Amino acid sequence: MAIRVVHYLNQFFGGLGGEEQAGVGPSLVAGAKGPGILLERLHPDLLVVATVVCGDNALAERPEAMVAEILDLLAPLFAAGQEERPQLLVAGPAFNAGRYGLACGAVCQAVAERYGIPVVTAMAPENPGVEQYRHAVPMVATALDVGGMAAALGGMAALGGKLVKGVEVLPERDGYLPQGLRRNVWAAESGAQRAVAMLLAKLHGEPFATEYAMPVFDRVEPAPAIADLSRATLALVTSGGIVPRGNPDRIEAANAQKYGAYSLTGLAALSPASHQTAHGGYDPTYANDDPNRVLPLDAVRELEATGRIGRLHETYFATVGNATSVANARRFGQEIAHRLLSARVQAVILTST
Repeated sequence: MAIRVVHYLNQFFGGLGGEEQAGVGPSLVAGAKGPGILLERLHPDLLVVATVVCGDNALAERPEAMVAEILDLLAPLFAAGQEERPQLLVAGPAFNAGRYGLACGAVCQAVAERYGIPVVTAMAPENPGVEQYRHAVPMVATALDVGGMAAALGGMAALGGKLVKGVEVLPERDGYLPQGLRRNVWAAESGAQRAVAMLLAKLHGEPFATEYAMPVFDRVEPAPAIADLSRATLALVTSGGIVPRGNPDRIEAANAQKYGAYSLTGLAALSPASHQTAHGGYDPTYANDDPNRVLPLDAVRELEATGRIGRLHETYFATVGNATSVANARRFGQEIAHRLLSARVQAVILTST
């Protein structure tokens, strides 16, 4: 009997249109659409019973509301009898489309938590959805574009089938991206013996595989020092969550999805009446009592008044670093840097907590 599948697609692959339809909210249709038709054709052991379609912008801008609406749309399917309930959710493939990848990850995680069925998505390793959701959602690695559609669907079908049947899966064997999980297994040799064997293999130029791969982080070469700060334009940026009173952009206290740009014009210092912290990762008492402790406007205005710096850029940028994904942090940094370079800013003071 075929495995009953629900398929999640964005507005383009769901046949609604391109960017002009990116703001469309979720809808549920019976049967397969777009890539789901090819999925059934290539893998007759899968039956797409329903397809959820949602615009990329809709889910990116209001993720909690859109995911909740998708869960509600699916509720009748999971209220059906055991013979009719979906057994698997597949999302995408998203390839290297960032908004789509983040949406696939969010929907998969939510469905797995609410309805307790296996979920699978697929995207390029460079997609920001990988960094944010790979620990919670099995992901098949794809090519950068739709040229890899058939292979991506095949990977999702194979992995999803094993998950539904309760077969143990491993990244290196089953072709999905490592999730950073550690499992206890019995080994014939002790850890010391295995380590020595790996060392000897390395010394002899023979192949070996580490049992505990270390994470790889970006290395950023520091820019040359500013020759004359008295002529430089300096900007303030913070991940400490200092925002105007009331948090007008609703920056999240953790896992921030956005940053804000705020004016400093006419301000010699910040005050509790004008600013606060939105950060949820530290005791806000002292930052709220004196926001200059995190965003040192008062001190920088003194440097400006005494000629130690040329001038202060009159817009500062703020977000929350607490549990924010590397992918989002990288995007924030790139966008803020572009705006600062366009404003001819030469130096930045970046404060944390």
